[in-house]
Amino acid sequence: MKILLARPQINPDPHGNILKLPPLTLLQIAALIPPEHDVFIIDESFEEIRFNEDYDIVFLSFRTINAPRAYEIADKFRKEGVTVVCGGWHPSAMPDEAKQHADAVVIGEAEGALPKLLADLKNKKLKHFYKAEVIDPALIPEPRRDLMKYKHIIETVQVSRGCPHKCDFCSISNMANGHLYRPRPIENVTKEINNIKNRFLVFVDPSLTININYTKNLFKNLKDLNKKFACFGNVNVADDEEFLKLASDAGCLGWSIGFESISQESVEGAGKKANRVKEYKKIVKKIHDYNMAVLGSFVFGFDSDTKDIFDATINAIYELELDTIGVNILTPFPGTPLYDRLEREGRILTRDWSKYGMRDVVFKPKNMTPEELLDGVKKVAREFYSHKSLFKVALNSIKLGIYPSIAVGIWRYGQKMDYKKRWNWI
Repeated sequence: MKILLARPQINPDPHGNILKLPPLTLLQIAALIPPEHDVFIIDESFEEIRFNEDYDIVFLSFRTINAPRAYEIADKFRKEGVTVVCGGWHPSAMPDEAKQHADAVVIGEAEGALPKLLADLKNKKLKHFYKAEVIDPALIPEPRRDLMKYKHIIETVQVSRGCPHKCDFCSISNMANGHLYRPRPIENVTKEINNIKNRFLVFVDPSLTININYTKNLFKNLKDLNKKFACFGNVNVADDEEFLKLASDAGCLGWSIGFESISQESVEGAGKKANRVKEYKKIVKKIHDYNMAVLGSFVFGFDSDTKDIFDATINAIYELELDTIGVNILTPFPGTPLYDRLEREGRILTRDWSKYGMRDVVFKPKNMTPEELLDGVKKVAREFYSHKSLFKVALNSIKLGIYPSIAVGIWRYGQKMDYKKRWNWI
């Protein structure tokens, strides 16, 4: 069969740049397909989808924000008589909706469903829904990076699946089996990374600090591979000095940490009770002591947030000496406890999924208007990403060394371009 794996984008951009990350999910799916099939990958960040190609089956994997575009693609292919399968975060949360545009829907991770689906397709017994079974992480194959047509400066790697924390706004831990933390065998991960030609990597795991001992052993294996990388972690990243040293020695340039809020009431209300706001500064300093940068991620719109949260966060960002930040609007993704609660309370303002990218207000905040929430988040982003602020922060990051400061520069550039695109900054 001739199989297309596609990643839809809300705003297709066939002129994507080399700093964009490759579509790891599609490469992972490709590794599951038997070699007798012809597999093609199209990421709309880099290439337009051609609907006149003679595909037998099209797999679409997408998040909530890309659902409208995915459904548009699916409908066009089905009109041409092509079998369409939808999967990913959004179809897993809204399978009945996705089924309206697809012949089959995969709920959960592809490894636990795709072999059965392909067998049923071959025997002309395709079912409407395939709920993935939890598989042994040792059986997760190495992604088919050889199928990528475009060069990427930065490669992506995933060493584990799932997150046990189940924050009420998180799509990952609240999807099917998403709360089950399953690390891959370290020898498999080491072999995969050794096969990657790129020197710069991003670990896309929700957190590399869920199992500290596992990650310590991973970092020991990476030390001699001459890679530079960034990763996600929780606030406990700074609890263990040995862990920080191993990370730095292995080539870690920086950590993206979900501080979420400078309000203790807000972080606890979101289910992130391990975060202690009073310890944030100590955490950042410890990471800096090992010459690694910190991207602090913040979310605005919690029920305990009032209009003064924005100025207070700006002040805290400078006091914490963060190297860069991510600012997000609380978004009730389908399938999360947050979505269910706000729906019960009648506070969902729109189900236009194209607005579910954490850059638009899609629900009624408790202590401010939707307009005040959006304006406040824009204010924080504009302040931090002003030329004056970036110059000041850049001087601090330079102290960490050349590679960490380059990583910070790339982080800042990517974040600022995203904000400018979504909020039409000039």
